Amino acid sequence: MQKTPMTGKGLLQLEDELRRLRSEERPAVIRAIAEARSHGDLSENAEYHAARERQSFIEGRIQELEELISTAEVIEPSSLSGSHVKFGATVCLVDEDTDKEITYQIVGLHEADIKQSKISISSPLAKSLIGKQEGDTVSVPAPGGDRTYEILSVKFI
Repeated sequence: MQKTPMTGKGLLQLEDELRRLRSEERPAVIRAIAEARSHGDLSENAEYHAARERQSFIEGRIQELEELISTAEVIEPSSLSGSHVKFGATVCLVDEDTDKEITYQIVGLHEADIKQSKISISSPLAKSLIGKQEGDTVSVPAPGGDRTYEILSVKFI
């Protein structure tokens, strides 16, 4: 079974979601199904069908989270060092076209969140950054044409 790299924070988030699904969401949907069943004819009961769909989603997500957690390989960025970009690095870049500075942390696929400036190790930008160091320039294919970035700093926080 292939290991899934992620940060300790990413693993904690997945474990919290799994705990919430098992202890809150699953019992709530079971109650909703029982309530809908008590209303009689199930063939035309929209509440029942919606609750069953929700139950199916919850059970599928629980299975997915259990699999991810069991295959997680935790890599703590703070324990890493060096000047080259690798998993866990926080990289400050400047867009050479706009001079806009952006900072991203390279994380596992299942913890990526662009709103928190976390990009997946499998994203085109992360792939182009891996192995590079401060001062290097990278070109990244984008829908509007290639984007060019200069690496300003590489940190392991």
